[in-house]
Amino acid sequence: MTTAHDILRQAPVVPVLTIRDLKQAVPLAQALVDGGVPVLEVTLRTDAGLPSIRAIAEAVPNALVGAGTVLNGEDFAQAVAAGSRFIVTPGLTTSILEAAKGSPVPLIPGVATISELMRARDEGLSCLKFFPAEASGGAAALRAFAGPVSDVHFCPTGGIDLNNLEQYLRLPSVLTVGGSWLTPQDAVDSGDWDRIRSLAREACARVKQIREPAGDTP
Repeated sequence: MTTAHDILRQAPVVPVLTIRDLKQAVPLAQALVDGGVPVLEVTLRTDAGLPSIRAIAEAVPNALVGAGTVLNGEDFAQAVAAGSRFIVTPGLTTSILEAAKGSPVPLIPGVATISELMRARDEGLSCLKFFPAEASGGAAALRAFAGPVSDVHFCPTGGIDLNNLEQYLRLPSVLTVGGSWLTPQDAVDSGDWDRIRSLAREACARVKQIREPAGDTP
């Protein structure tokens, strides 16, 4: 069974996509994949979220598309039915845990504090979203978490871009980072897929530059 670790290890970065127009979903996903970014988180913040996941899953076979902003068990079930390969939540609730039990689709829940991290770990979850990363203490917080809890990995998201991703990717506990800077709204609205492709390639090159010299890939 594919795990959250398996998926995130394939992600130089994870673009967080809030798609407002279903027509944009497939070309947007294709541009990101062509740029070297195959793992895509499509949020359920808009009515186009679930249909976009379904469209990408069907039309872009090289994409690993998952659902973000999953808030409850019903969201979880609908996202899986739409073709999500992984589920990302901003936090961890009982209904989310119940929905995830027995599902082959891995859950990546959000945590912001050491108590939330300990609860997730008690539930057998060892691959987590650190959210909102910058507002919750940034890389310094993750470095502190690694003292008492060293067997958990993270995808920090929230306030991360090319200017600060290095401080996260240098941490052994960080598998990858998530963010929305790869898909500026003006580029999406104008259908400037070449720009999206270029931003994806730029991100991949930067991650490679950070990871490879020090041999930091988890």
